[in-house]
Amino acid sequence: MATNAKHEKKGGNRSAEKKTSGKKKNGGRKKASRKPQKTTGFFWLKILFLIGLIVAAVTALYVGYCFLTLPDIEQAVSRTRQPSTSIIAENGQEIRTFGNVYSEVVYPSELPPYVIDAVIATEDRRFYSHFGFDMIAFTRAMAANLIKGRYAQGGSTITQQVAKNLFLTPQKNIKRKVQELLMAFWLERKFSKDQILTLYLNRVYMGSGTYGIEAASQKYFHKSSRDLNMLEGAVIAGLLKAPARYNPSADKKRAVERAAVVLQNMVNAAIITPEQKTKALKMPTGASLHNKLAGGKYFADWVYAEVNAYIGERENDINVYTTLDKKIQKAAESALRQAIFANAQSKNVTNGAVVVLDKSGAVKAMVGGINYEKSQFNRATQALRQPGSAFKPFVYLTALEEGWETDDKIDDYPITIGRWKPENHSKKYYGTVTLKEAFVRSLNLATVNLAQKLSFAEIIRTARKMGISTPIEETPAMVLGSSAVKVLDMAVAYTAVANGGYAAWPYSITEIYTREGYPLYTRLYEEDDQQRILDDDTVEAMTEMMEAVILEGTGKRAQTPFFAAGKTGTSQDYRDAWFVGFTDRYVGAVWVGNDDNSPMNGVGGGTLPAEIWKKVMTAAESDK
Repeated sequence: MATNAKHEKKGGNRSAEKKTSGKKKNGGRKKASRKPQKTTGFFWLKILFLIGLIVAAVTALYVGYCFLTLPDIEQAVSRTRQPSTSIIAENGQEIRTFGNVYSEVVYPSELPPYVIDAVIATEDRRFYSHFGFDMIAFTRAMAANLIKGRYAQGGSTITQQVAKNLFLTPQKNIKRKVQELLMAFWLERKFSKDQILTLYLNRVYMGSGTYGIEAASQKYFHKSSRDLNMLEGAVIAGLLKAPARYNPSADKKRAVERAAVVLQNMVNAAIITPEQKTKALKMPTGASLHNKLAGGKYFADWVYAEVNAYIGERENDINVYTTLDKKIQKAAESALRQAIFANAQSKNVTNGAVVVLDKSGAVKAMVGGINYEKSQFNRATQALRQPGSAFKPFVYLTALEEGWETDDKIDDYPITIGRWKPENHSKKYYGTVTLKEAFVRSLNLATVNLAQKLSFAEIIRTARKMGISTPIEETPAMVLGSSAVKVLDMAVAYTAVANGGYAAWPYSITEIYTREGYPLYTRLYEEDDQQRILDDDTVEAMTEMMEAVILEGTGKRAQTPFFAAGKTGTSQDYRDAWFVGFTDRYVGAVWVGNDDNSPMNGVGGGTLPAEIWKKVMTAAESDK
């Protein structure tokens, strides 16, 4: 039994050992399964840490790259800009300014406090407390943009805007934003808040080609920024968000609506009271220089295109003094618009052009269309239109130069040249008539018969030497105005008759000065340099016939209380209607028609063009 007990004990021990061994093995297996989990988790932590290090390193390297590629600060401050060119009328009034307009530096301390308050309340409320970057404004802007799914709000500080405007390009990308931020930090360290605000107020774009608060104030309100009232200051602050949209020249109503938002921002910031806001919205705004200078835009464009031919490329801001007479210009624009608007429906006439010169060729008025905002195409200098009978003076001048007299006879009978069978406007023919009668009654058949006895080449030569610059096709129909011409050229050509037979060339610029007053160009007039192209007898005879056109011929509607002479012109199917003529001092050319060359309803040269011409010349001679 003892042996069995011992055996059992040993067996029991072995059984226990097996159990213990089994427990150890099981325990070992459990530990083995947990150990790999810890290793895996640690592995991923290391991976994430490594990725973080790489991202940080790449970010640091990219920021370093952005820092190293920042533009040269000195060079950026003196960055060249498009020089401004101001076109000045004869009376010294500005017509239009091209290029970027900067004015004198204005310091914040010189401005009314509410102007600065309006800018800061709208553009950067924490300007005086942040370090160049406003985390609150940035977060708010990002949240608004994410909610709306588009760029609806900006979070840039004034300092960042200075960095962008003064040193960087407006291109939107990550590099520019990083550089903007770095530059903003540099500016905050380098300059005081007032100095940064001064840079901002004097360099920020404010619409209509103006940079800085003083240039904008002069442009929109015709006054110094030092004299802005609260509403005007709010308008200036409001347009900073979108200068092209909110400036008073673009839309005064929209500008004031935006100013109301600015004033409410000031109320929200406890800068002004609601009562002060209400009072401010009732304040007047200064007369917009844009409105004062309305008119002459076609002329200004034409002059601006010619400036480089006078003084070459330039870096300085310049003033270009011109021959434009504001009184005549206003009369020309008014007369043309009124006539077109009153007859647009009934007569199917939609556009026109007017040019007025003095006898030396100086351009006193130029209207290139009835609506510059809709079309900048200058119909006075760029359009080519058939002159109709307004071309006939070149035929009769050629005849007079060759010895014909105004009372010489010419046949007004039907004529056929190849397949061409011209007719008189009345569909009648008048037998044998004098040259004067043929001209005054604008008889086509008599004119064609006269041209057959002349040289077509000489007729073209006459037109050329008098100022027609466009191609003239040497065909029989040429003598009835089949070749298209410019309105300006027709005015110039008639000037040669008006001034006694001397060649005249159109000019508009009298002087050019830098803004500092340094002369760059002065027009010199030498009477000895005049070139005679028509003799006295020819001029006298042609003037007599042109005067008769107005007194008793096709141009009766152009009659004035003073001396006037001219010629009507109507192209086929009433597509073009002209009146060109002169007084003692001025020459005027008027054209009306449609840009698509569609026919008008019975509008001939003796109707609307003659009436417009009379109004313009009456205004021009009103001081006589």
